[in-house]
Amino acid sequence: MNNTTQTFFSQANVSLSPNYERLQEEHEVSVLGVTHGPVPPTSTVINIRSDTAVPDHVVWSLFNTIFMNMCCLGFIAFAYSIKSRDRKMVGDVIGAQSYASTAKCLNISALVLSIILVISLIFVFVFTSVQLFT
Repeated sequence: MNNTTQTFFSQANVSLSPNYERLQEEHEVSVLGVTHGPVPPTSTVINIRSDTAVPDHVVWSLFNTIFMNMCCLGFIAFAYSIKSRDRKMVGDVIGAQSYASTAKCLNISALVLSIILVISLIFVFVFTSVQLFT
């Protein structure tokens, strides 16, 4: 059916305008889905870069810098967090993970040291106040 239709149209197209031929070609594309020309159909490939979620621990580092800056570990962790964020923006996922891991370790050590300091200060305050009132 396709061959006879094309033959019929090719005989009829001899006397018709080029505008009709373009409409016929658009109709064939919409009905058949592909063109039957000498140029093969082209395809477009879109590469979508998957963003690997690398936590940069900026908020945690900022909290440690402001509230529990034990031995300046919070500030150092904040610097590494900013470096991690910069690496992530550039697209260096491995570098971002490395800086984020260092910031996480520094944040944990600052948190642990600050908790130990607070607990020891509470014990000192309690024992000194008990000895004062006895």
